[in-house]
Amino acid sequence: MIDYDFPLWRPPSEGDHLIIQATLGCSFNACAFCSMYKDKGYRERPLAEVLADIDRGAEEWPRAHRVFLADGDAYGLSTDTLAAICDRLAERLPLLQRVSAYATPINLVRKSADEIRLLKSKKLSLVYLGIETGSDLLLKRIAKGSVTQMEAGLVRAAEGGLKVSATVITGLGGKAHWQEHIDATAALINRAPPTYLSTLQLGLEDGVAPRFFARNPDFEWQDDQGVLLELVRLVERLDPPHPVIFRTNHASNALALAGTLPKDRDKLLAQIEAALAGTKGLRPLWMRGL
Repeated sequence: MIDYDFPLWRPPSEGDHLIIQATLGCSFNACAFCSMYKDKGYRERPLAEVLADIDRGAEEWPRAHRVFLADGDAYGLSTDTLAAICDRLAERLPLLQRVSAYATPINLVRKSADEIRLLKSKKLSLVYLGIETGSDLLLKRIAKGSVTQMEAGLVRAAEGGLKVSATVITGLGGKAHWQEHIDATAALINRAPPTYLSTLQLGLEDGVAPRFFARNPDFEWQDDQGVLLELVRLVERLDPPHPVIFRTNHASNALALAGTLPKDRDKLLAQIEAALAGTKGLRPLWMRGL
């Protein structure tokens, strides 16, 4: 049995897949809204330990076909290390179809397009990237780099043929900056579209709220109506040069949507307008969570 170092975080879509901890914690771990990994220091696990976990995982789940490499940004490991991990996964899991990991823009840019293609050939074909916003003002307020870094990471992934599942956070700009947040985010996605785009609705756990509000002194929460207006504005302005699969099905969202943009724009807007009019129900507060 794999002896995980808890807490163990993973994207919701990876919940039914084999998880291998290649790193512990998050190498950045400074985002003002994020409560993950706050009780873990970052370190790369010795390769021998990771390979041993793969062997144990394969014994327990020999038919596993998808693997998520935890923790926070395992894509930051060296290309040689990731290649060795992928090789062992392919050796031990004959049905392996895909390996995925969290990534940051920085560790995407630090790899060449050829390195990304090499890892993709070994089935490491998807990364999860938190964009959060396309606004430099808001990125500075949440201590998460710059739009230039975000765009460079998305572009490098595209150069290597790597699929990106990106997230943005509705409500992040509050009442004062929501239009800038949405307009800049749509502009970023239109310039450098990921494969998948999902929204999370802002929520703050008690441990991180004081730091967030200290960095955002004029912040006022958006209510559900305000967030729905953000979704209208986002969907109206998203016009990527190739199709982007769009979802708002994370448990934090007031309204669950699914479609492909730009093809399904009218359908998505009609659903949001129905929610604004009160004819389409929202997710109850007690069912929402991070």
